[in-house]
Amino acid sequence: MAPIHRPYHLVVFGASGFTGQFVVEEVARTVSEGPKGNLKWAVAGRSRQKLEKVLEQAAGALSKPELRTEVDIIVADVGEPDSLAAMCKQAVIVLNCVGPYRFYGEPVVKACVENGAHHIDLCGEPQFLEGMQLNYDSQAAEKGVYIVGSCGFDSIPADMGVLYTRDQFKGTLTAVESFLTVSTGPDGGCIHDGTWQSAVYGFADSQKLQSLRRKFNHKPLPVVGSKLKRRGALFYSNEIQQYTVPFMGSDPSVVKRTQRFVVEEHQATPVQYGAYAGVGGIGNIIKMMFAGIMFWFLVKFSFGRNLLIKYPEFFSFGLFSKAGPTRKQMEGSSFQFAFYGEGYTEEQDPSQGKPNGKIRTLVQGPECGYVATPIAMVQAALTILNESTALPKKGGVYTPGAVFAKTTLIDRLNKHGIQFSVL
Repeated sequence: MAPIHRPYHLVVFGASGFTGQFVVEEVARTVSEGPKGNLKWAVAGRSRQKLEKVLEQAAGALSKPELRTEVDIIVADVGEPDSLAAMCKQAVIVLNCVGPYRFYGEPVVKACVENGAHHIDLCGEPQFLEGMQLNYDSQAAEKGVYIVGSCGFDSIPADMGVLYTRDQFKGTLTAVESFLTVSTGPDGGCIHDGTWQSAVYGFADSQKLQSLRRKFNHKPLPVVGSKLKRRGALFYSNEIQQYTVPFMGSDPSVVKRTQRFVVEEHQATPVQYGAYAGVGGIGNIIKMMFAGIMFWFLVKFSFGRNLLIKYPEFFSFGLFSKAGPTRKQMEGSSFQFAFYGEGYTEEQDPSQGKPNGKIRTLVQGPECGYVATPIAMVQAALTILNESTALPKKGGVYTPGAVFAKTTLIDRLNKHGIQFSVL
């Protein structure tokens, strides 16, 4: 474990970025949940001036004037390894909010591993997440450092949701499908274009992900029960009563890595997983098809990618914007993950016949990008600080499910408005 006598429990790196500012506010709200009711923390980034402004803003938003004077500022830049090393030496955990991670993530992971700080990020880019596992897992294990990717809306609700469904099922769970629906209030909603950029570069690079995966030499996970059928590209879901598409985010990649971990480390039965998202009515489908066709066409060429990056609002029909959502839009938004699982009940032998049991669970919470994401990230960090004995025995590069399976993270999330329940 990282030594506890470091000056800061947490350092929020990239604190003045769009997502970073909300992570700062969430840390400020939860200081009493730190070890022994106390949390020492700092903000870090390239510009002292911008970091001062973020603390000023948080002090006003939360009516906590002490934030202006009590939170230290560390100047650190991804392009200057010495500054990252100095930052990592002072932190038990670095909360890394600087994306797209494919461009800016690795130097921070490297500095954390070399200087003995744990690292938590909000990455939804499988190529980065799996690349870090390939390149840093053994070093992190040697140093006793936890590098935990995708600790925001990507992919804590899905990854912990699958484990929760498994733990609530009386018997052996064999397969789960999740259906995500997002609701917005009268003011609508949108996503900041940082996420859009990650998607543009991720799709452009999808070949590289395949070759990266081959390097692991993984054996296929055993299939228990009926093989989960993949659904079509667009279908009407009776589960959520709307048109639905396969979910394009990192959730399937993260869940699969967690399931591999539980097979290898806990000798558990792996759960097959399919992820889907509701798109609503016909109007939305037409918009989505147009946007999808343009996206697929443009993302293949550098001039097309430049156009996509330059005009996110136009090409995504307003779903992504350079300004990001307003606080009013955030207040009106929420998400719901419905999990439909099947498996063998306690009295049935999993090697005989078809699964005979079903379960439905729900993970629901506030606006996904900038309310639920900071809550998930900060609770993940507090869990590492407070529950070291429940974490995996050795360090490494992990998914949230692998690190937090035996902790109280789900209870912590329940108390903070990301709710897990059985239907």
